Amino acid sequence: MSTPPQRRLKRKGPTFLRDSQIDLSTTDQRLLDSRGPSDWVHTDPWRVLRIQAEFVEGFGALAELGPAIAVFGSARTPVGDPYYAKGVELGRALVENGFAVITGGGPGAMEAANRGASEAGGVSVGLGIELPFEEGVNEWVNLGINFRYFFARKTMFVKYSQGFVVLPGGLGTFDELFEAMTLAQTKKVTSFPLVMIGTEYWSGLLDWLRGTVLADGKISEADLDMLTLTDDVDEAVAIMRASR
Repeated sequence: MSTPPQRRLKRKGPTFLRDSQIDLSTTDQRLLDSRGPSDWVHTDPWRVLRIQAEFVEGFGALAELGPAIAVFGSARTPVGDPYYAKGVELGRALVENGFAVITGGGPGAMEAANRGASEAGGVSVGLGIELPFEEGVNEWVNLGINFRYFFARKTMFVKYSQGFVVLPGGLGTFDELFEAMTLAQTKKVTSFPLVMIGTEYWSGLLDWLRGTVLADGKISEADLDMLTLTDDVDEAVAIMRASR
């Protein structure tokens, strides 16, 4: 058996290159050379560092937050809407019962919960997200973090919340609700209480889940038992308090 030809090898940290994959410069050289295009700031390895930075900033800002409840709901809920008033009442009641309030930091129902928490003298957290059609964190947030990446932001909600309260909302609210249910169902997180406020708004969804999805065997009764539907803020807060 003949000896295989000697092949060129270059190591770059944990990566190695052979043959035509070998480049002619070093990582240090490219870092220190100020000439050339700036396209590197848009590459996937650079994005990994940005993602890492978002986790570090989020963990650092929220590590000492204490007991907290996430409140979800539509950014389109107007100030005069009864559910806006319900959100303010909810935020205030949560603070009065020793919780910080975490929202997505936007307008509408999120603003309402932040407003109630702030006016009650509590910690009012807003986890904002870069979007083309919203203007950033609302004025009632007193601890705010803005994220580029949805998945980093979602991790903060799950990691630092002891429970979720869901006001009427649209696709973003559905996403947050069903993700929380999925994480609890699959035991990826310790189960935590989920309360939906707004019987008129949410009843149709729950009827469909029970009458179609459960009836067809796609979920179990225990999955639906994770949800509590109510119009009573005091009941919602009591459920959160009992989960401590």
